[in-house]
Amino acid sequence: MLAKHFASLALLAAAAVAGRSVLAAPDGPANTDPSAVMAGRYAVEPVHTRVQFTISHMGFTNWYGDLTGATGSLVLDPKNPASSKLEITLPVASVTTTNAKLDEELRSPQWLDATGHPAIRFVSTSIVRNGPRAATVTGDLTFHGITKPVTLETVFNGAGTDPIAKAYTAGFDATTTIRRSDFGVTTYVPLIGDAVDIRISAAFVTAPN
Repeated sequence: MLAKHFASLALLAAAAVAGRSVLAAPDGPANTDPSAVMAGRYAVEPVHTRVQFTISHMGFTNWYGDLTGATGSLVLDPKNPASSKLEITLPVASVTTTNAKLDEELRSPQWLDATGHPAIRFVSTSIVRNGPRAATVTGDLTFHGITKPVTLETVFNGAGTDPIAKAYTAGFDATTTIRRSDFGVTTYVPLIGDAVDIRISAAFVTAPN
């Protein structure tokens, strides 16, 4: 009887594991085929969009921060990526690190000047596909009141209907490096690094035309 009991428990456990594997596919609902993406106009989904920056602290450590509250749009044409358009705006006051005092310093005129220059904006000027899921996105970055060309190396993550939000979503990762002195942010250069590495993970949801 005991053996039968354990056998029944084992079968139930196996069925539960099998059920979880069916319900939670490891890659989620996103389709990674770029040609299958729905064409049209998208809006930034800010809750799941992250912009992270990294800067050297005197060569001893790397310091990290985030900018949140992104807004913007993406006009996407998977059949003709070159005709796609991207616009993103970030509020400077959203800058955050793990240090509240540093956050206030970064918002001050000595650094990013959230009052005098409240927004960071990127507007694409060209999109060149350079791989099955990769593209180079060049555009104008306006930061600290100065506009300069910047290139984003971008990877398409996937697209599909978010089963929780019920919204059709497309996701991308992108990286770039800028020199803050090019944009007039020169405090403590070169003691604090001039090069700023930027990592972006952006979600876009379909928007009305």
